[in-house]
Amino acid sequence: MDNVAEDKIRLSDRILSALELALEQDDLKIAETLTRALELSMTRNTGGGEFIERRDYPPQIERAMDKLYDLRDKQDAV
Repeated sequence: MDNVAEDKIRLSDRILSALELALEQDDLKIAETLTRALELSMTRNTGGGEFIERRDYPPQIERAMDKLYDLRDKQDAV
């Protein structure tokens, strides 16, 4: 990846990549921490304390959230 392309990657893209890796490794604690960081990175600078997110999440994030819920269920069953 060249520097020009790398400069255009958003923080949320990098966090999502790390989240996907944590989910692949079944690391629930890290996945939950990264999910919170992802939420913060996607909603910062968006209108203050009363802001309500009205966008749908991209499919890649939806898949990651589904995997997170599955991992939580799997951990709860143990």
